[in-house]
Amino acid sequence: MAYALLILIVALAIPHIPAQGAAPLPSVAKEYLEGHNKARAEVGVGPLKWSEELANAARRLVRYQKNNMECGMASLTNHKYRGNQLFTVNNETMTPRMAVDRWVQEKEHYIYSFNECMSYFRTCVAYTQVVWRKSLELGCAQARCSEYGTSITICFYNPPGNIKGERPY
Repeated sequence: MAYALLILIVALAIPHIPAQGAAPLPSVAKEYLEGHNKARAEVGVGPLKWSEELANAARRLVRYQKNNMECGMASLTNHKYRGNQLFTVNNETMTPRMAVDRWVQEKEHYIYSFNECMSYFRTCVAYTQVVWRKSLELGCAQARCSEYGTSITICFYNPPGNIKGERPY
């Protein structure tokens, strides 16, 4: 019994070594995840995991918006995935963390007891998607159209949130 306990203690003391071939997340992915997961932790929701499938879909869409729409807002209603997007103008610099922070700023407009935004003119659906408890995966991308001074950031979630009649957390 003591021997088994010793083996268990030694096994727990050995640092975790990732499986061979498991690539670390790119710093951009970490930045998107950190912003999302910080906001989720603040309301008691578990962390999201990075999805290359969602990130690839977001990359394809931002590339399309860049090449064909001058980095303008994308229509996400008819898209396979649902998510958040942010459009900037005037050569505004937008890091992944800044984009997530913009969405999280909408928290001030969300009234949990009524499960809605404060007023018709104030939106909070980007925030509620960030903290949507049933969303488990995240994938994001960003494009900059320097010739127009614009940029677009898109994050997709799986499963998507903002289901009518449900609370985000």
